[in-house]
Amino acid sequence: MRILITVTTYPRPSLSYDELVCTAGIREDGSWIRIYPVPFKFLGFRKYQWVDLDLIPRERTQDFRPESYRPRQIDLSDLTIVRRLNTRQNWYERKRACLGTVYTQMASLIAASRKPRNISLAAFRPARIKRLIVEQDDRQWKESWLDQLKQSDLFTTVEDDAGRPRIPLRKIPYKFKYEFEDESGRQSTMGIEDWEIGALYWNCLDDAGGDEKIAVSRVRQKYEEEFLSVKEITLFLGTTLEHHLRRHTNPFTIIGVFYPPREDQDQLF
Repeated sequence: MRILITVTTYPRPSLSYDELVCTAGIREDGSWIRIYPVPFKFLGFRKYQWVDLDLIPRERTQDFRPESYRPRQIDLSDLTIVRRLNTRQNWYERKRACLGTVYTQMASLIAASRKPRNISLAAFRPARIKRLIVEQDDRQWKESWLDQLKQSDLFTTVEDDAGRPRIPLRKIPYKFKYEFEDESGRQSTMGIEDWEIGALYWNCLDDAGGDEKIAVSRVRQKYEEEFLSVKEITLFLGTTLEHHLRRHTNPFTIIGVFYPPREDQDQLF
């Protein structure tokens, strides 16, 4: 299949449901696809790359969501990078590929997530994003989650001859959420699970010399002040297997933020 990679989430291990990391994209026909499991090295590829990859549907007894596929070769040895979509003309190529179907009401999307459609990935455009919420979170992975991580490829590897153990990815000590409303006025608050916001936090923390307060303020500056003032935001939403299986009132979370520059009406004509 030819897939445009649009989403990679920061890992959130689970003992009961294998949601270590979600990589998702869009096929040439505009439909969404989820790829799991994904080796850690795959996270080195860039968003908005078209890739060719041999995928097969996941066993529906393990994952009933229709968008869920797995690589035929777990090492992704058959993956071919075709090209990356550029950002010229206010992200014209990316918009054309990613925004074929965009939901604007949460009620419609949640209805589509139920049987028989079981939709679990979608683009959603909020009418208004109110703010970025930042909450304290656990500072270390749970011991049970570490066991899961040890069975996955979500590690940085210590390259030496001493046989030292692999080091798990750092746990982000904060939760980042968007509070927004849809065109019907319905209010929602959803966590942002995108790898990009996690990487931004660590980069800001390094630049700030380890000062978490400064790092959080810089994340807020980008996702709240910059994005909401000069960007035209569409959210990529996805369900976790656990919440979708249990039919939560709203099984979706934010797995990606699509943020082309806002276009003035005068520029459209």
